[in-house]
Amino acid sequence: MASLASAPAMARDDGEVASQRGQASYYSDRFQGRRTASGESFDQQALTAAHRSLPFGTKVLVTRRDTGQSVEVEINDRGPFVKGRVIDLSKRAARELGMLKRGTAPVLLTYLPGA
Repeated sequence: MASLASAPAMARDDGEVASQRGQASYYSDRFQGRRTASGESFDQQALTAAHRSLPFGTKVLVTRRDTGQSVEVEINDRGPFVKGRVIDLSKRAARELGMLKRGTAPVLLTYLPGA
């Protein structure tokens, strides 16, 4: 299984699925409207996320490992910069994963080629 950390090399012809495991968190409300690293304004109601290395515009399926709930997001920012966390989600994405109360959740990220 390929690693999402090697994002530029993820378009594979061998059918291998690129994935990454770790903890997800979500943006606090204070980031609403602020500029993301991609230049877009952050919108808590969009299905977007921050990842350290994936190219902006990459689609990722985020699956909560303890419940099986999943959501598709688009990478438009950089982060998270907290050890052990692999993705920061918008509030809407976190809501769809049922993690608002908890704040973080164990996830599996799966790269969606051509999405």
